[in-house]
Amino acid sequence: MENRHAALGLTDQDVLEMYKKILLTRMFDERTWILNRMGKVHFVISGQGQEAAQIGAAWALRPGKDWVLPYYRDLGVVLTLGMTVRELMLMNFAKAGDPNSGGRQMPSHWSHVGLNIFTGSSPVATQLPHATGIAYAAKLRGDDIVVWTSFGDGTANKGDTHEAMNFAGVHQLPVIFFCENNGYAISVPKDLQMAVDDVATRAAGYGFPGVVVDGTDVFEVYRVTKEAVDRALRGEGPTLIEAKVYRFTPHSSDDDDRTYRDPEEVARQREHDPVRKLREYVLAHGILTEEEDQRLKQEFEAEIDAAVEYAEAAPDPDPSDLVRHVFAQ
Repeated sequence: MENRHAALGLTDQDVLEMYKKILLTRMFDERTWILNRMGKVHFVISGQGQEAAQIGAAWALRPGKDWVLPYYRDLGVVLTLGMTVRELMLMNFAKAGDPNSGGRQMPSHWSHVGLNIFTGSSPVATQLPHATGIAYAAKLRGDDIVVWTSFGDGTANKGDTHEAMNFAGVHQLPVIFFCENNGYAISVPKDLQMAVDDVATRAAGYGFPGVVVDGTDVFEVYRVTKEAVDRALRGEGPTLIEAKVYRFTPHSSDDDDRTYRDPEEVARQREHDPVRKLREYVLAHGILTEEEDQRLKQEFEAEIDAAVEYAEAAPDPDPSDLVRHVFAQ
Protein backbone atom coordinates (compact mmCIF):
# COMPACT_ATOMS: atom_id res chain seq x y z
CA MET A 1 0.00 0.00 0.00
CA GLU A 2 1.29 3.44 -0.98
CA ASN A 3 2.80 5.54 1.83
CA ARG A 4 0.57 8.56 1.36
CA HIS A 5 1.23 10.31 4.65
CA ALA A 6 4.97 10.79 4.14
CA ALA A 7 4.31 12.75 0.94
CA LEU A 8 2.21 15.15 3.03
CA GLY A 9 4.93 15.66 5.61
CA LEU A 10 3.12 13.51 8.18
CA THR A 11 5.09 11.10 10.36
CA ASP A 12 4.02 7.63 11.45
CA GLN A 13 3.34 9.14 14.88
CA ASP A 14 1.06 11.77 13.29
CA VAL A 15 -0.94 9.04 11.58
CA LEU A 16 -1.15 7.02 14.77
CA GLU A 17 -2.49 10.06 16.63
CA MET A 18 -4.98 10.68 13.82
CA TYR A 19 -6.20 7.12 14.16
CA LYS A 20 -6.50 7.47 17.93
CA LYS A 21 -8.66 10.57 17.45
CA ILE A 22 -10.90 9.00 14.83
CA LEU A 23 -11.37 5.86 16.94
CA LEU A 24 -12.05 7.83 20.13
CA THR A 25 -14.53 10.06 18.28
CA ARG A 26 -16.50 7.05 17.04
CA MET A 27 -16.47 5.28 20.40
CA PHE A 28 -17.55 8.41 22.29
CA ASP A 29 -20.36 9.00 19.79
CA GLU A 30 -21.57 5.40 20.08
CA ARG A 31 -21.57 5.61 23.89
CA THR A 32 -23.59 8.82 23.77
CA TRP A 33 -26.34 7.02 21.83
CA ILE A 34 -26.42 4.28 24.46
CA LEU A 35 -26.70 6.85 27.24
CA ASN A 36 -29.53 8.52 25.34
CA ARG A 37 -31.46 5.27 25.03
CA MET A 38 -30.94 4.74 28.75
CA GLY A 39 -32.57 8.10 29.40
CA LYS A 40 -29.41 9.65 30.82
CA VAL A 41 -28.49 11.99 27.93
CA HIS A 42 -31.44 13.88 26.51
CA PHE A 43 -30.23 14.62 22.98
CA VAL A 44 -27.67 13.31 20.48
CA ILE A 45 -26.67 14.81 17.15
CA SER A 46 -24.15 12.47 15.64
CA GLY A 47 -21.16 12.69 13.32
CA GLN A 48 -20.69 9.00 12.60
CA GLY A 49 -19.41 8.69 9.03
CA GLN A 50 -17.98 12.22 8.98
CA GLU A 51 -15.00 11.70 11.28
CA ALA A 52 -12.24 11.63 8.65
CA ALA A 53 -13.32 15.03 7.35
CA GLN A 54 -13.24 16.41 10.88
CA ILE A 55 -9.91 14.97 11.99
CA GLY A 56 -8.21 15.72 8.66
CA ALA A 57 -9.30 19.36 8.73
CA ALA A 58 -8.51 19.93 12.41
CA TRP A 59 -5.04 18.42 11.96
CA ALA A 60 -4.13 21.31 9.65
CA LEU A 61 -5.04 23.93 12.26
CA ARG A 62 -3.03 25.29 15.19
CA PRO A 63 -4.93 24.56 18.43
CA GLY A 64 -5.27 27.58 20.67
CA LYS A 65 -4.00 29.96 17.98
CA ASP A 66 -6.36 29.66 15.03
CA TRP A 67 -10.04 30.36 15.64
CA VAL A 68 -12.55 27.57 15.09
CA LEU A 69 -16.34 27.84 14.70
CA PRO A 70 -17.54 24.25 14.29
CA TYR A 71 -21.03 23.02 13.60
CA TYR A 72 -22.93 20.59 15.75
CA ARG A 73 -21.61 17.31 14.28
CA ASP A 74 -17.96 18.23 14.80
CA LEU A 75 -17.10 16.02 17.76
CA GLY A 76 -13.94 14.91 15.92
CA VAL A 77 -12.82 18.51 15.45
CA VAL A 78 -13.04 19.50 19.10
CA LEU A 79 -11.43 16.26 20.32
CA THR A 80 -8.55 16.75 17.88
CA LEU A 81 -8.06 20.35 18.99
CA GLY A 82 -7.77 19.34 22.62
CA MET A 83 -11.14 19.06 24.32
CA THR A 84 -11.23 16.07 26.65
CA VAL A 85 -13.61 13.15 27.01
CA ARG A 86 -14.41 14.29 30.55
CA GLU A 87 -15.27 17.83 29.38
CA LEU A 88 -17.51 16.50 26.64
CA MET A 89 -19.28 14.09 28.96
CA LEU A 90 -20.03 17.01 31.30
CA MET A 91 -21.62 18.63 28.27
CA ASN A 92 -23.75 15.57 27.53
CA PHE A 93 -25.03 15.50 31.10
CA ALA A 94 -25.59 19.31 31.17
CA LYS A 95 -23.43 19.79 34.24
CA ALA A 96 -22.20 23.04 35.75
CA GLY A 97 -18.59 22.22 34.81
CA ASP A 98 -19.39 21.90 31.11
CA PRO A 99 -16.85 24.23 29.39
CA ASN A 100 -19.13 24.74 26.41
CA SER A 101 -21.94 26.53 28.23
CA GLY A 102 -22.03 25.47 31.87
CA GLY A 103 -24.91 23.14 31.07
CA ARG A 104 -27.02 25.88 29.48
CA GLN A 105 -26.93 24.79 25.85
CA MET A 106 -28.03 21.61 24.11
CA PRO A 107 -25.19 19.11 23.62
CA SER A 108 -22.80 19.70 20.71
CA HIS A 109 -22.93 23.50 20.85
CA TRP A 110 -19.16 23.64 21.16
CA SER A 111 -17.19 26.34 22.94
CA HIS A 112 -13.81 26.48 24.65
CA VAL A 113 -12.09 29.71 25.62
CA GLY A 114 -8.56 28.32 25.86
CA LEU A 115 -8.75 26.58 22.48
CA ASN A 116 -10.35 29.52 20.59
CA ILE A 117 -13.45 27.46 19.87
CA PHE A 118 -16.14 30.10 19.44
CA THR A 119 -19.54 29.40 20.96
CA GLY A 120 -22.22 28.05 18.63
CA SER A 121 -25.98 28.27 18.67
CA SER A 122 -28.95 26.34 17.35
CA PRO A 123 -29.90 28.53 14.34
CA VAL A 124 -27.80 27.17 11.50
CA ALA A 125 -25.43 29.43 9.53
CA THR A 126 -24.99 32.04 12.26
CA GLN A 127 -21.41 30.87 12.80
CA LEU A 128 -20.37 31.89 9.27
CA PRO A 129 -20.80 35.68 9.66
CA HIS A 130 -19.13 35.35 13.07
CA ALA A 131 -16.16 33.59 11.45
CA THR A 132 -15.92 36.28 8.80
CA GLY A 133 -16.03 38.98 11.46
CA ILE A 134 -13.23 37.37 13.44
CA ALA A 135 -11.17 37.05 10.26
CA TYR A 136 -11.83 40.71 9.40
CA ALA A 137 -10.64 41.78 12.86
CA ALA A 138 -7.54 39.61 12.47
CA LYS A 139 -6.71 41.23 9.14
CA LEU A 140 -7.14 44.74 10.56
CA ARG A 141 -4.86 43.89 13.49
CA GLY A 142 -2.32 41.99 11.42
CA ASP A 143 -2.79 38.84 13.51
CA ASP A 144 -1.13 35.69 12.19
CA ILE A 145 -4.22 33.49 12.42
CA VAL A 146 -6.66 31.53 10.31
CA VAL A 147 -10.36 31.21 11.04
CA TRP A 148 -12.00 27.87 10.20
CA THR A 149 -15.75 27.33 10.22
CA SER A 150 -17.83 24.32 9.26
CA PHE A 151 -21.42 23.68 8.26
CA GLY A 152 -23.69 21.18 6.56
CA ASP A 153 -25.14 21.19 3.07
CA GLY A 154 -28.45 22.55 4.32
CA THR A 155 -26.69 25.54 5.86
CA ALA A 156 -25.00 26.18 2.51
CA ASN A 157 -28.35 27.49 1.26
CA LYS A 158 -28.93 30.06 4.00
CA GLY A 159 -28.64 33.79 3.46
CA ASP A 160 -26.06 34.15 6.24
CA THR A 161 -23.78 31.86 4.24
CA HIS A 162 -23.95 34.04 1.13
CA GLU A 163 -23.33 37.24 3.08
CA ALA A 164 -20.40 35.78 5.01
CA MET A 165 -18.67 34.39 1.91
CA ASN A 166 -19.32 37.50 -0.15
CA PHE A 167 -17.82 39.76 2.53
CA ALA A 168 -14.86 37.40 3.01
CA GLY A 169 -14.18 37.40 -0.72
CA VAL A 170 -14.40 41.19 -1.07
CA HIS A 171 -11.92 41.73 1.77
CA GLN A 172 -9.71 38.67 1.06
CA LEU A 173 -10.01 37.43 4.62
CA PRO A 174 -8.08 34.54 6.21
CA VAL A 175 -11.10 32.29 6.64
CA ILE A 176 -11.80 28.72 5.54
CA PHE A 177 -15.40 27.66 4.92
CA PHE A 178 -15.68 23.89 5.37
CA CYS A 179 -18.89 22.24 4.17
CA GLU A 180 -19.48 18.68 5.37
CA ASN A 181 -21.96 17.64 2.71
CA ASN A 182 -23.70 14.47 3.92
CA GLY A 183 -26.44 14.68 1.30
CA TYR A 184 -29.34 15.55 3.57
CA ALA A 185 -30.58 18.73 5.24
CA ILE A 186 -32.25 16.78 8.04
CA SER A 187 -34.65 14.88 5.73
CA VAL A 188 -34.33 16.92 2.52
CA PRO A 189 -32.01 15.31 -0.06
CA LYS A 190 -29.41 17.41 -1.84
CA ASP A 191 -31.26 17.53 -5.17
CA LEU A 192 -34.22 19.26 -3.52
CA GLN A 193 -31.96 21.79 -1.81
CA MET A 194 -29.78 23.05 -4.63
CA ALA A 195 -29.52 22.97 -8.41
CA VAL A 196 -25.73 22.42 -8.48
CA ASP A 197 -23.83 19.19 -7.99
CA ASP A 198 -21.18 20.72 -5.74
CA VAL A 199 -21.47 23.44 -3.12
CA ALA A 200 -17.83 24.30 -3.85
CA THR A 201 -18.69 25.67 -7.31
CA ARG A 202 -20.36 28.63 -5.62
CA ALA A 203 -16.99 29.93 -4.46
CA ALA A 204 -16.35 31.30 -7.95
CA GLY A 205 -19.19 33.75 -7.40
CA TYR A 206 -17.40 35.12 -4.34
CA GLY A 207 -13.99 35.37 -5.99
CA PHE A 208 -12.07 32.63 -4.22
CA PRO A 209 -11.26 28.92 -4.78
CA GLY A 210 -13.71 26.10 -4.16
CA VAL A 211 -12.41 22.56 -3.62
CA VAL A 212 -14.27 19.23 -3.53
CA VAL A 213 -12.68 16.45 -1.50
CA ASP A 214 -13.52 12.88 -0.49
CA GLY A 215 -14.51 13.40 3.13
CA THR A 216 -13.85 9.76 4.02
CA ASP A 217 -10.14 10.20 3.15
CA VAL A 218 -8.38 11.79 6.12
CA PHE A 219 -5.20 12.47 4.15
CA GLU A 220 -6.91 14.25 1.26
CA VAL A 221 -8.90 16.38 3.67
CA TYR A 222 -5.71 17.27 5.53
CA ARG A 223 -3.97 18.14 2.25
CA VAL A 224 -6.62 20.52 0.94
CA THR A 225 -7.15 22.13 4.35
CA LYS A 226 -3.41 22.66 4.81
CA GLU A 227 -3.26 24.30 1.39
CA ALA A 228 -6.16 26.56 2.38
CA VAL A 229 -4.43 27.45 5.66
CA ASP A 230 -1.22 28.32 3.82
CA ARG A 231 -3.15 30.45 1.31
CA ALA A 232 -4.85 32.35 4.10
CA LEU A 233 -1.58 32.95 5.96
CA ARG A 234 0.00 34.30 2.76
CA GLY A 235 -2.80 36.86 2.55
CA GLU A 236 -4.47 35.24 -0.45
CA GLY A 237 -7.93 35.09 1.09
CA PRO A 238 -10.63 32.50 1.75
CA THR A 239 -11.21 28.97 0.50
CA LEU A 240 -14.44 26.98 0.36
CA ILE A 241 -13.85 23.26 0.92
CA GLU A 242 -16.65 20.77 0.37
CA ALA A 243 -16.05 17.38 1.97
CA LYS A 244 -18.35 14.72 0.54
CA VAL A 245 -19.43 12.60 3.51
CA TYR A 246 -22.36 10.49 4.67
CA ARG A 247 -23.94 10.33 8.09
CA PHE A 248 -24.66 6.79 9.23
CA THR A 249 -27.16 7.73 11.92
CA PRO A 250 -30.46 9.63 11.88
CA HIS A 251 -30.20 13.42 11.91
CA SER A 252 -30.54 13.33 15.69
CA SER A 253 -31.91 11.15 18.46
CA ASP A 254 -35.33 12.68 17.75
CA ASP A 255 -35.32 11.68 14.07
CA ASP A 256 -36.37 8.50 12.24
CA ASP A 257 -34.34 8.47 9.02
CA ARG A 258 -36.22 5.42 7.73
CA THR A 259 -38.98 7.82 6.67
CA TYR A 260 -36.78 9.50 4.06
CA ARG A 261 -33.91 7.18 3.10
CA ASP A 262 -33.61 3.49 2.31
CA PRO A 263 -31.71 1.44 4.93
CA GLU A 264 -29.94 -0.26 2.01
CA GLU A 265 -28.49 3.12 1.06
CA VAL A 266 -27.06 3.49 4.54
CA ALA A 267 -25.65 -0.05 4.42
CA ARG A 268 -23.91 0.68 1.10
CA GLN A 269 -22.36 3.84 2.49
CA ARG A 270 -21.04 1.96 5.53
CA GLU A 271 -18.76 0.10 3.14
CA HIS A 272 -16.78 3.39 3.02
CA ASP A 273 -16.56 3.79 6.79
CA PRO A 274 -13.73 6.31 7.39
CA VAL A 275 -12.75 4.71 10.70
CA ARG A 276 -12.28 1.33 9.07
CA LYS A 277 -10.39 2.90 6.15
CA LEU A 278 -7.84 4.54 8.42
CA ARG A 279 -7.56 1.41 10.56
CA GLU A 280 -6.71 -0.64 7.48
CA TYR A 281 -4.09 1.94 6.51
CA VAL A 282 -2.28 1.99 9.87
CA LEU A 283 -2.29 -1.82 10.02
CA ALA A 284 -1.00 -2.15 6.45
CA HIS A 285 1.89 0.25 7.17
CA GLY A 286 2.90 -1.36 10.45
CA ILE A 287 2.01 1.78 12.40
CA LEU A 288 -0.25 -0.30 14.62
CA THR A 289 -0.73 -4.02 15.22
CA GLU A 290 -4.00 -5.84 15.77
CA GLU A 291 -3.07 -6.39 19.41
CA GLU A 292 -2.24 -2.71 19.92
CA ASP A 293 -5.51 -1.75 18.29
CA GLN A 294 -7.44 -3.94 20.72
CA ARG A 295 -5.56 -2.40 23.65
CA LEU A 296 -6.42 1.08 22.35
CA LYS A 297 -10.10 0.20 22.27
CA GLN A 298 -9.92 -1.11 25.82
CA GLU A 299 -8.13 2.07 26.99
CA PHE A 300 -10.71 4.31 25.34
CA GLU A 301 -13.56 2.22 26.73
CA ALA A 302 -12.13 2.68 30.23
CA GLU A 303 -11.59 6.41 29.66
CA ILE A 304 -15.19 6.83 28.53
CA ASP A 305 -16.47 4.75 31.46
CA ALA A 306 -14.57 6.97 33.89
CA ALA A 307 -15.89 10.13 32.19
CA VAL A 308 -19.48 8.89 32.49
CA GLU A 309 -19.01 8.13 36.18
CA TYR A 310 -17.41 11.54 36.75
CA ALA A 311 -20.11 13.44 34.86
CA GLU A 312 -22.99 11.67 36.56
CA ALA A 313 -21.58 12.62 39.96
CA ALA A 314 -20.70 16.21 38.99
CA PRO A 315 -22.80 19.13 40.30
CA ASP A 316 -25.77 20.35 38.29
CA PRO A 317 -26.02 24.04 37.39
CA ASP A 318 -27.37 26.26 40.18
CA PRO A 319 -30.99 27.19 39.34
CA SER A 320 -30.35 30.69 40.71
CA ASP A 321 -28.06 31.28 37.72
CA LEU A 322 -30.79 30.48 35.21
CA VAL A 323 -31.04 33.97 33.70
CA ARG A 324 -27.38 34.89 34.07
CA HIS A 325 -26.10 36.30 30.75
CA VAL A 326 -29.70 36.39 29.51
CA PHE A 327 -30.92 39.63 31.05
CA ALA A 328 -28.83 42.72 31.84
CA GLN A 329 -27.82 42.85 35.49
